[in-house]
Amino acid sequence: MEVRPVRSIWWSVVVSCVVGMVCDASAATVFRVATYNLENYLLEAEGTRPVKSLEGRAKIRESLRATGADVVALQEIGGANALAELRGALARDGLEYPFSEIVFGPDPHIQVALLSRFSIVARRSHTNEAFLLFGRKFQVSRGLLEVDLRTPSGYRFTVVAAHLKSRRPVPEADEADLRVQEAIVLREKIEARLARDPKANLIVLGDLNDVKDSKSTRAVMGRGRMGLFDTRPVERNGDHALSTSSRYEPRRVTWTHYYGKEDTYSRIDYLLLSKGMVHEWIAEETHVVVVPDWGIGSDHRPIVASFRAED
Repeated sequence: MEVRPVRSIWWSVVVSCVVGMVCDASAATVFRVATYNLENYLLEAEGTRPVKSLEGRAKIRESLRATGADVVALQEIGGANALAELRGALARDGLEYPFSEIVFGPDPHIQVALLSRFSIVARRSHTNEAFLLFGRKFQVSRGLLEVDLRTPSGYRFTVVAAHLKSRRPVPEADEADLRVQEAIVLREKIEARLARDPKANLIVLGDLNDVKDSKSTRAVMGRGRMGLFDTRPVERNGDHALSTSSRYEPRRVTWTHYYGKEDTYSRIDYLLLSKGMVHEWIAEETHVVVVPDWGIGSDHRPIVASFRAED
């Protein structure tokens, strides 16, 4: 009988363990979550909001296919009929989403919605949230979408999707003040979820309508043990340089929105994670989706992040 040296046996065990861990990691199901503001995806004109053109709808479908998302949060969808039309058109393109959710808040024209390949096991969307601003009562205009999802492997996570007040002025109150108050309501929902389970797998995403250092965005992100982590999706354009300053992130292209009035490009769409969800996040698979002539579809670009479906 062949006698193998102890060192050789030990090395074989180490190699077997390493290979086993790599195989287990690669076997874990990877899924993708995206968010995309569709800029008035309407089948019928609503006030000053026009019908979405056929070209615009086609470009949106192209962008959604490019995300490869298993779950996608949508903003500015024009009701249940528009969501059904988009869902059907995507299915004909080979991208099927068997499950969906739509939130009907006080805004009668555009809604927040979600399409999912995973089953929705709980629905807790919020449609009638109110707040006081200088003694006047206001409502969170588009409501807040909240669902629990389960992957085929049994992994569960919560998605909270929002579309906060735009930067366009309104006569009722200052738009920034309204956005801060909506952000505070959203933060309350986040903390309520994390209070029930501090280790919850939670994704908060959508159009927050302001930059990262704004009062409203900072209110949503929070701090401390219930603070959210910013995935900061970037373009896959070949930029890999490190930051030139410890105070700032690397100089990579992150913008998600073009604001025609100001001729500015900024990042106002976010994909934020609870501490429990960060462990499953795949950083290198998180990016801003870039397709040619993206602006035909929307004034926003989608962002997408990938995760491993195991705690």
